Amino acid sequence: MGIGQELLTSAIGTFKSAKRLGDRTIERLSDEELNRTPASESNSIAIIVKHLHGNMISRWTDFLTTDGEKPTRQRDAEFEGEPLTKEELLRLWESGWDTLFRALEQLGESDLLRTVRIRGEAHTVIKAIQRQVSHYGYHVGQIVYIGKLIRNGQWDSLSIPKKKP
Repeated sequence: MGIGQELLTSAIGTFKSAKRLGDRTIERLSDEELNRTPASESNSIAIIVKHLHGNMISRWTDFLTTDGEKPTRQRDAEFEGEPLTKEELLRLWESGWDTLFRALEQLGESDLLRTVRIRGEAHTVIKAIQRQVSHYGYHVGQIVYIGKLIRNGQWDSLSIPKKKP
């Protein structure tokens, strides 16, 4: 396996790890909890999922051939709207991740230095992937943190639990 293929495999693994953290958080929460806004300037988990979905569909559809910010994307609308049921939220969540993984699995080592555009700005494929790893990690971290806030003392660690006396 060449270094480029290792980079792709590593990126896919990192995305899958982030998705698992989100999956495990979402499964623990009710419809009401998924739509709860923890503070006036915060977003609910449902809003964050809507935003991630919009971003993933825009960025990873026709990834190599069209700008990652599609003209059909309604970014501001991702932060508005009626509450979602867990079922609706999971449909968006899975659809976004499926789009991302299909795009990444189609890439080969020779694609990594190709140029793609996001909002008109040129990126190598490697840079575009790194940009999205950072963006999605940020938002999945928010999802987990909001889940912890909502569940407070009734939260089981998603990774290595703290040692308790």
